[in-house]
Amino acid sequence: MKKPSNEMKLIFPSLSENESFARIAVGGFISGANPRIDELNDIKTAVSEAVTNCIVHAYRDAVGKIELTARLADGVLYIKIRDRGCGIEDVKKAMEPLFTTLPGEERSGLGFSVMESFMDSVAVRSKPGSGTAVTMTKKLRTKI
Repeated sequence: MKKPSNEMKLIFPSLSENESFARIAVGGFISGANPRIDELNDIKTAVSEAVTNCIVHAYRDAVGKIELTARLADGVLYIKIRDRGCGIEDVKKAMEPLFTTLPGEERSGLGFSVMESFMDSVAVRSKPGSGTAVTMTKKLRTKI
């Protein structure tokens, strides 16, 4: 018999203190799958980058909602982080390493690159004025 998938959904304000909350929540969610420490750290880092993008870029000088959903099915983790903020004008350009829309604020422009290096796949959908959704997947190689 196939094991059923497990899911969670969180909605929280785009406050900087909620970046660590998102990391902890996702870490707790996948703990039952017995991930390796390096996988756990990779996933938490990717989530941190996606949530930070929402906090810094999506809502700029306002507070909005961030929606984080996670699903674990057949050893694959699916994470979606969504905002209803300003959106991204050119997603392809935004995903280039070192590109940033806030160069005067010491932003490295590596958020998407970090996500891509730690996850198996990263997809970004965005519409200016409507928000952005980042969907990431990772196949877990659980500990023996």
